[in-house]
Amino acid sequence: MKTFLGILCFILLSQGVGGLLHEWTDGWFDLWSLVARVSFFDGYEVYVCAVLIVAGLAMGAAAGASKEGDA
Repeated sequence: MKTFLGILCFILLSQGVGGLLHEWTDGWFDLWSLVARVSFFDGYEVYVCAVLIVAGLAMGAAAGASKEGDA
């Protein structure tokens, strides 16, 4: 479970940061911008990216607090 939460943390953080970079560079940074490609989020991309970053940090905290798999 700890590995799964860590992977989910990385995916959420990379999507959030990549989406913000995409917005701040006017579309130049197009590597991790799945949020920008979904038309449902038009006009709310920055907010969605902020929520993804917060969710990623929460998943990272949950992975760090998980006792399963500790050596």
